[in-house]
Amino acid sequence: MIRALYSAGTGMTAQQFQLDTISNNLANANTTGFKRSRANFEDLTYQYVLEPGAETDQETRSPSGLYVGLGTRVAGSTRIFTQGDLVPSSNPFDVAIQGEGFFGVEMPDGTMAYTRSGNFALSAEGRLVTTDGYPIAGVAEIPSNALSVSISSNGTVTYLVPGNNTPQEAGQLTAFRFPNAGGLKAIGKNLFVETEQSGSPEEGQFSVEGFGTVQQGFLESSNVSIVEEIVRMISVQKAYEAASKGIITAEEMLTLAIGLKR
Repeated sequence: MIRALYSAGTGMTAQQFQLDTISNNLANANTTGFKRSRANFEDLTYQYVLEPGAETDQETRSPSGLYVGLGTRVAGSTRIFTQGDLVPSSNPFDVAIQGEGFFGVEMPDGTMAYTRSGNFALSAEGRLVTTDGYPIAGVAEIPSNALSVSISSNGTVTYLVPGNNTPQEAGQLTAFRFPNAGGLKAIGKNLFVETEQSGSPEEGQFSVEGFGTVQQGFLESSNVSIVEEIVRMISVQKAYEAASKGIITAEEMLTLAIGLKR
């Protein structure tokens, strides 16, 4: 019964983490380019009273043994990089990736971060930047007197200036992808950074070499399905309740056992 108390407790702890993950997904249901996460569980070690195949007498052996598990734990989190819906916007600096790839973001410390969120803006210096003011890799300055800015499907940025009908090129959005995107580390602000598990980024060009295409005037919505997350939340609630019942039942049985000596 003591084992039951601790095993049920691990179940409650694991389901609490699952609820935390679901809550974060739901909180970011309207976050541009957000990718939902999933908690992964694994069973803990087992205590064996009788090993499988152990002799039960001189001529027979136990076919499965006798053992009891000691609960569960959260083994890790998985980021799901499925495509989100593309939503039209009225901002010419909004861009969405249809398919594989990330935008590169130049961080203040000189390192590179990566994002799927394309709600960009034009800084006072004429740079294409994120909502936090971080410059986007591959694009130089756009003059303040530019009449219009166009971003092609391969990420090429052009603009028109007064008195010149020939589009001027300001650079090209650099595309990045990773051998294991699930290994990227989320640092907030819709940004990811490289880790050993993600592998080194492959730099390329949008619309070629297996990279997705860029859609100007669109934003990629979160890939969170509110209905699915609510269903998962109900399942977590019931699993948590069941684990708590295990603790209550074990406590009642212990109370009965203690009361036998009276």
